[in-house]
Formats: sequence, structure tokens, C-alpha cells
Amino acid sequence: MNHYDLIVVGSGPGGYSAASQAGALGRKVLLIEKDHLGGVCTNKGCIPTKSLLNGAKQYFHAKTDTKLGVHCQEVTYSLSEAMAWKEEAIQTLRSSIEFVERTNKVDMVFGEAVFVSAHQVRVDGETYEGEYLILATGSSPFLPPIKGSEDRKRVLTSDEILCIDELPSSLAIIGGGVIGVEFASYFSMLGVKVCVIEMMDEILPMMDNEFARLMRRSMSGVDFYLGCKVKEITERQVVYTDAKGVEQSLDASLVLLSIGRKANIGGLEPLHLELGPKGVVVDGRMRTSVENIYAIGDVNGKSQLAHSAERMAIVAISNIFGNKDLEMRYDAIPWVVYGNPEASGCGLTETEAKKQGREVVCASAFMRSNGRFLAEQGKKASGLVKLVADAKTLSILGVHMIGPYSSEIIWGASQIIEAGMTVKDIKNTIFPHPSVSEVISACAWALDKRR
Repeated sequence: MNHYDLIVVGSGPGGYSAASQAGALGRKVLLIEKDHLGGVCTNKGCIPTKSLLNGAKQYFHAKTDTKLGVHCQEVTYSLSEAMAWKEEAIQTLRSSIEFVERTNKVDMVFGEAVFVSAHQVRVDGETYEGEYLILATGSSPFLPPIKGSEDRKRVLTSDEILCIDELPSSLAIIGGGVIGVEFASYFSMLGVKVCVIEMMDEILPMMDNEFARLMRRSMSGVDFYLGCKVKEITERQVVYTDAKGVEQSLDASLVLLSIGRKANIGGLEPLHLELGPKGVVVDGRMRTSVENIYAIGDVNGKSQLAHSAERMAIVAISNIFGNKDLEMRYDAIPWVVYGNPEASGCGLTETEAKKQGREVVCASAFMRSNGRFLAEQGKKASGLVKLVADAKTLSILGVHMIGPYSSEIIWGASQIIEAGMTVKDIKNTIFPHPSVSEVISACAWALDKRR
């Protein structure tokens, strides 16, 4: 029987990070993957969607940015070429992940993992034994029990819609979360008639309400139906009840189910783990109810983000082979919506902070007051940044932004919150000029003056 110090099941961002870290420590590691290296993020999520969104944004701006002096004649978009570019990016990243694993002397086995016990996993009839086991099996699209949703040719999830060979004439997206909004941005920029049907009163529940409203207004090519519940999907229509309970319908040649994702916990029964409503139950050190088993990434349901999984990998490996006291922090994890416009945030919203009983002070600044943003985007472009701070200590509790460049700036907010920085600390930080990041400094000065 093959014996390892660590067996990692699943090669998404959490899994491949955990395996390479342990391998770099000189541990004997086995990484098991049933499909392709990189998991959902590389193959069916983060990377392919960003590839397609970037192309759509360039196409959209080429058609609309005449105010900058750029005039393009007969701008066209080739879906087949965009899909080929997407596949090239995926293949390249898979190869990069494989290179890192082999560099760190990680053994890799491809096939379905069958759990035998807390220390044994079988793949294609071969049994592997590990002192420790890390579960990184990820998640899958949630399929709601909607009548007509079994039409898999016309009703797609985020997995299938990334492989279509022609653009639909119209698209109905059920669910206004991150995935739904990003696909709404992509297809609307290409001229597809798009509507988003959301059961809640607002899209993007993790976002500050003011920012969510601004996001909807900025996506002028998308129709949003809020407070609505889908009843049935017919051959040509989506039937739903509106916010007043009245039955309505709309036409759609294609439907995207974007209700959320569920943890992949099938087959874990032999491990006798404690399970919760969102997945495998873990503590702050990523430990499960079984002493030698850890669970990271989407499978534990704590934070379904690729960078969260990578951080969980660091925590798990540290507790297994090194620092036994390192725990996961969730208050400094940034999120990003890569739509048009982009939006991002980190920490508490004003509403969340007040629900916790905190006394807060807030300040906002429009991005168009920033020199670089104004020069590149114009005075009519949407962009807003907001700081949420503790009223007594002036420590930063949350940073929220909407507008171009948001995804590349928000990491700084994570560092601000992780380090417990105050308004004074931000005021004393030198920001490069001209850069859109200076809006954070402007907010800090406005917040201090407001206080």
C-alpha cells in the first residue's frame, strides 16, 4: 500500500495550494483529482469568465468610447475565437499548476476518489494511505426544483453556458448574485437582450445597498426583476410571480440558472464527518470532527471564493505541519464582481456594522473626483468608494467600491482591515499619483473631517 504524510482530494485553488505547500516542506504528498487540475476556478469559473468578460469589455468600449477619440469601423465579435482564447488560457494555467506540483515533488493521481476510512482513499482499485487527509472537493451549481428546468439544452448552469457555440437572442438569468451579474454584464455588452430575475429585494446581497442600486443603474442593458419568484420555465418563456404576487412571464431563448452553489459532500459517508447545512463542519483551524481530516474551500461552505480556499490551505497546512495556533479570519476577505462596472468590497457594510451594535462613521467619494479616473473614464462614468469606521477608535471596518480598477485596488482594503489600520494610518499613507487608489485616501480625509 502507498503511504503518504498527506493526501489532498481535489485540485482547485485550495487543494493545489495545500499540496504544493506541504510538498515544499519536504512532506510526501498525494494530490487526487477526478477531472482537470485547477478545479472549478480554472476550468469552469474564475479564469474562463474573466477571459470572456475582458473580450466583451474591449468590444463594448471599441463601439462606445468615441469620446476618447477612438473610432472603430465595423467592430465585430467572434464567439468561436473568444472561446478558443478562453480554452488556451485554461490549458496554460493547468500546465502551470502541474509544473508547480511536480516542482514540489507532489504525486498526482487522476480518477474518482473513493473514501475507505479516515486514512485510506481508493482510486481505480488502488488504495492510498495518508496520515492526514485534506478534503478540497469544491462545489457544484445548485439546481432549484423549478418546473421545466430539466430542459438541459435550453436551461443551463454556469458550467454549460461557458461552452455555448452561438449567442442567444435573449437570456433570462435566474439569480442576481455574483455569477448572475457577471454573465448579465457579459451578454448585455455583446448586444444580447438580458433580464435578471431575483427573489430578494436587491441584487448582490453582500454589497452595500447603495452600491447595489448603483450597479443596477450602471447596467443599462439589463432589465432587473426584483422580489420575483420563478414558477416555471416553458419552451419559450419564464413564468414568475412579481413582488406583488401577480403572475407574469417573459420571453427568453436561453435560461441561466444562477441560484448559488452547493458543497460536494457525496461519498464522504465512510469518514463519519459532522455535516452542516452548508457543508463539512470545520473549526477556525480547518479541522473537521475527525482528528486527522481537514476540509478547505467550498466543501466547508464558509466562504466560496478561490482566495478564501487558498488562505484555508495555508491555515490547514500550518496546523498540520507547523504553527498549531493559526486560525482563519473571515473579516478581511475581499470579494469582487467582475462586471461592467466592476465592484468590490472587504469587511463590514454600514448596515452589517450597525446590526452588530457598533457605532460607526462613514464617508464616500465619487471616483470622478479623482484625476486619473476623470482623465480615462470621464465625468459621467460611475464610480464610488465608501469607508466604514468605528466611531470611537476610527479603525476601518469596511471598504466598498464600484467602478473600473476596483478589483486591483481592493487587496489594499484587506491589508487595512487585517492590520487594524485607522483613519489616521490611511491619511499617513502615501498613495501614488495619479492613481484611482487615491480615492481611499480622499475618503479617509473626508471621514476624519466629518467626525
